[in-house]
Amino acid sequence: MVRQALLEADASVEVARQFVETVEQKFLGTEVSKALNPTQQILQIVNEELINLMGPVDSTIPEGSPITTIMLTGLQGSGKTTTCGKLGKRLLDSGRKPMFVAADLQRPAAIDQLEILGKQLGVPVFVDRECKDPVDVCKRALKQAKDLDVNVVILDTAGRLHVDDDLMKQLVEIERKVNPDQVYFVVDSMVGQDAVNSAKAFNEALELDGVVLTKLDGDARGGVALSVKAITGVPIKFIGVGEGLDALEEFHPDRMASRMLGMGDVLTLIESVQAKFDEKELERQQQQLEKGVFTLDDFRKQMSQASRLGSMSKIMSFIPGMGRLSGILGEMNVDPDRELRRIGGLIDSMTPEERRRPEIIDSRRKKRIAAGAGVEVSRVNELLQMHQRMAGMVKSFSTLGMGDRMRALNQLTNQASANPFGMFGPAKKGSTGKRLTPKEREAQRKRLEKARRDKKRKK
Repeated sequence: MVRQALLEADASVEVARQFVETVEQKFLGTEVSKALNPTQQILQIVNEELINLMGPVDSTIPEGSPITTIMLTGLQGSGKTTTCGKLGKRLLDSGRKPMFVAADLQRPAAIDQLEILGKQLGVPVFVDRECKDPVDVCKRALKQAKDLDVNVVILDTAGRLHVDDDLMKQLVEIERKVNPDQVYFVVDSMVGQDAVNSAKAFNEALELDGVVLTKLDGDARGGVALSVKAITGVPIKFIGVGEGLDALEEFHPDRMASRMLGMGDVLTLIESVQAKFDEKELERQQQQLEKGVFTLDDFRKQMSQASRLGSMSKIMSFIPGMGRLSGILGEMNVDPDRELRRIGGLIDSMTPEERRRPEIIDSRRKKRIAAGAGVEVSRVNELLQMHQRMAGMVKSFSTLGMGDRMRALNQLTNQASANPFGMFGPAKKGSTGKRLTPKEREAQRKRLEKARRDKKRKK
């Protein structure tokens, strides 16, 4: 089970095998706990070992004298140039003065992108489009940095689609002649098993000081973090969680371990909510919920707030138990974000009075709303039924204590995982919104397996 979870999270086969062997040896010498059942105890040991293996954490950027030089390396497409901008934003926020150096002379587009990022941040960018020697570009950039009174220089070096001798020789030459204070390996979290090969090659050629894991805002569960840390032994400094310049976060081994084991990452979700949600609006919504009031207006505002966190798949990956639901929806070709946009379009087609008092929506109003959203009237009926159920739940929640609320939420999560049609899209035959029996779940599983096989045959 543990090996499968690690492989599904894109950890290396060899790293997963060695990890399982280590856990087995540790578990053999562990006293059986009276408080936990064997499965829980194994998961506890696995979680602790994952945290130990991916730690310790060091997200500091040391200060050189007088200038700190950071060299970014990695394969083409890993997100080096974007990471350069994100690091610059982080340094600016901490009161430091960065400068970017366009040392990727292989791709003119990379130079253009770096200039755009520099302009957005107000950070100077050293560019020489005529020079063909990246070592010379870096050396002259450091001289100019002293004149510009900057204290951090970030070198955006070239990458390739794969590891090759020319790339490594160029990077080794830059490291030898420029002598950067920090060398960061930037790796795409979606690259999967190939991360081991590239990490090993870069680690053998360069003296790495840290790793930046990018593109963790999608479905990636972070197994690459385990693989790269096991191969290089250097700390994972930061993770990229979006395209925005502020989407660079410190690495937390405990949260990554939870994601890899499919247990979600609620703390990161909470931090995202606190950073991106309107506090006054959240407080108003909380007061409404405590009163047991939940209008379509409230629903629309919550959808608008939630969209700031990213895709529904990303949000689901943070919530324990909901990652499985996201996978089921994908297998059934149900796109939660498309469904939510459709719902948003329907609500936007209503008048303010209809959003506050949906009970006044009669057949004539339904036709008008459907026409405004460009859908069938049946979609309006589905939305009203869904809102009625949600409003009923909110009213029930308002009368419960905190413990009872948590139990009710857990039950809803289980129901959603067993029957996703109750949340997204039109109801399918056999979907009643109730928790499925083991026999019904097995029948549903067989239908999904058959649909998956048919899909593969068509491809």
